[in-house]
Amino acid sequence: MTGSVSEADVARDAGPRQAAGPSFRSRLRRHRGLVAFGALVAVGLGLVIWGQLAPKGDVVPLSVSNAGPDGARAVAQILGNHGVQVHDVRNYDAAMAALDASSSPTLLIYDRKGALDGQRLRGLADSSARVVVVSPRLETLRALDGGIRQAGVVPEGTPALDPGCSLPDARAAGQVSGGSGFVYDGGTTCFRPSGSAAGVLAAGADGRLVVLGSTAVLGNERLDELGNAALGLRLLGASPDLVWYLPSLEDMDLTGSPRTLDELAPDWVRFVGPWLVVVALAAIAWRGRRHGPLVFEPLPVVVKAVETAEGRARLYHDNRAMDQARDNLRAGTLSRLAAALRLGPGATAEAIVDAAARQLGTAASTVSDLVNDHPRSEARLVAWARELHTLEKEVKRR
Repeated sequence: MTGSVSEADVARDAGPRQAAGPSFRSRLRRHRGLVAFGALVAVGLGLVIWGQLAPKGDVVPLSVSNAGPDGARAVAQILGNHGVQVHDVRNYDAAMAALDASSSPTLLIYDRKGALDGQRLRGLADSSARVVVVSPRLETLRALDGGIRQAGVVPEGTPALDPGCSLPDARAAGQVSGGSGFVYDGGTTCFRPSGSAAGVLAAGADGRLVVLGSTAVLGNERLDELGNAALGLRLLGASPDLVWYLPSLEDMDLTGSPRTLDELAPDWVRFVGPWLVVVALAAIAWRGRRHGPLVFEPLPVVVKAVETAEGRARLYHDNRAMDQARDNLRAGTLSRLAAALRLGPGATAEAIVDAAARQLGTAASTVSDLVNDHPRSEARLVAWARELHTLEKEVKRR
């Protein structure tokens, strides 16, 4: 019929399509190794591109780009969410440029290697409205001249520290982690360990200089503990601009000449040093005169047996080693008695005592008490040695 499709036409049209399906699957099976290799290459290329385009981090302690336990990315992101622009600078020139571009910036310095000298530290402090120094060295505190001094470390086993001061930031934060931090005195001190006048947090008289002696307060690992986050946000979020500066070895001033040993030594060395030299010379003269000069003898050196015995006896006498001397005298007596009685080297002490008693015609207990006696004084030791010598002579005479 016109306009209708016959069964033959349907079968004729479906035939090629049914034949094409198995042909594609067969080609896919035939080249499945190549397809798998292409998929692996595509996945690897995607991972490489993602690694290049992903944001880079670092492993520098207290860095805002470090997401590890000792980094500070978390506190930087929280500050950014609260409207504080964190300027991550890594050299002195960039830090000064960021400070000059802001009207009242806050500066955080963590100079763990002591790279900055006094002149640069004072320049940074003059350009900042507030300076927060984390775990500073002695030279850093001297250069900033804020009246704050090092005073030791936080004792072990101090999990938390109370504010214990009138500073609003510390009182609002509450307790913070103790950890293994440093304590400072001078100015207003907060978070003091028990029985100490120094604290982990110290502020200068005008409040422009703040010293924080613990990196755990700002680190990612303990930021969510106690009042660590609150203290960090209040110390660093007072200004809309925060310059986060971690000096490195590139910031060291290498133009000047290195300091001499006299400059590095403390002032008291000038007075104590000469006295130490005099004491050392006196000790050398005393010990050298006591031991006498060196004596050179041709080798081998022949030492008489009597000299060896006398020298050992003097050593026993000087050290009051009566037990050792008694044991040696007893062992020598038994060895010589065994040889005189022809008992052989394997004879026991009891056998030697019994044989000596039979030789002398006396009781074995008498000889045993003499041989096994324990002298308690030097005089008795000498008398006992003579009695043993008499016993040997009587046995040999019989």
